Amino acid sequence: MVLVGDIGGTKTVLALVPPDRPRDFVAERRYPGDQYPSLEEIITEYLTEGRKKVRKAVLGIAGPVRGGVVSTTNLPWRVSEEELSSRFDFDAVRIINDLEAVARAVPVLADTDLDTLYEGEPVDGGPIAVVAPGTGLGEAFLTMDDRDYRAHASEGGHRDFAPRDAREENLLRFARERFDHVSYERVCSGPGVALVYEFLRDAEGLEEPSWLAEKLSTVTDRTPMIVETAVHSPGSCTLCDETLRLFTRILAAEAGNFGLTVLATGGLYLGGGMPPRIMPFLTDRTFIDTLQAKGRMRPVMESMPVRVIMNAKANLIGAACRGRDL
Repeated sequence: MVLVGDIGGTKTVLALVPPDRPRDFVAERRYPGDQYPSLEEIITEYLTEGRKKVRKAVLGIAGPVRGGVVSTTNLPWRVSEEELSSRFDFDAVRIINDLEAVARAVPVLADTDLDTLYEGEPVDGGPIAVVAPGTGLGEAFLTMDDRDYRAHASEGGHRDFAPRDAREENLLRFARERFDHVSYERVCSGPGVALVYEFLRDAEGLEEPSWLAEKLSTVTDRTPMIVETAVHSPGSCTLCDETLRLFTRILAAEAGNFGLTVLATGGLYLGGGMPPRIMPFLTDRTFIDTLQAKGRMRPVMESMPVRVIMNAKANLIGAACRGRDL
């Protein structure tokens, strides 16, 4: 059995999996990462429970991995393959970027794991792009290597946010009052939803209903409530509806950018925690129209399939696929 992990900004999920059956997880556990001083403490707790014996591990972690070491983007952790191997006596341990893990899962996902937004005309063996808004904005891609796809990590979500119209230019100015560098991740992630909401409320003057303001005052993370209101009670709050409309237009634009960057003729996949939760806004024709609006490159975009990864365990599946090579 291989220990696999999905380590993001808000949660850490660990499980065991046979290397030849990357979807057969056992002993899956979820931990609130921000309540632990280190990943090592979580792994210690996990392995102690039931006295689990593990010799190999593959961990998908949010952040750039260099030389087997990663400093997590949204948590104050430094994780090292060498230190993990020494502390837990692993025979082999690999740290990979969390979006590389998702990308590794794409070739083995079933139709039931996906929801198609646009069929397109995929090229067999063409590059594949993965864009995943969640706690952050992850991006990765796959290229064909001989007969198999090879996954590549990137930190494209941290590139400069590029407004497309006057409203987005105003959003950029609003965000610059809070951040030295405004990346796509700042406006196109879970925290980005809350930022867009504040912009529309404070800069554009959209009314915040008193009943919603009261509810939001009781929570630390406002994004789930904003999303839930827009998705499940459309029309009850114009501010929430407009927040999700602007958010998804920005997501569409950046997904299209990344699709062009890697020339994703094999398809563009939306992963992460947010897309499955905002499907009514993604299935709206405006989303695909915005994604494809790339001027002279529109014909290229119109051939590119667009799918949503609905399986929440894609990160673990991808980590398990990497475990087959240990």
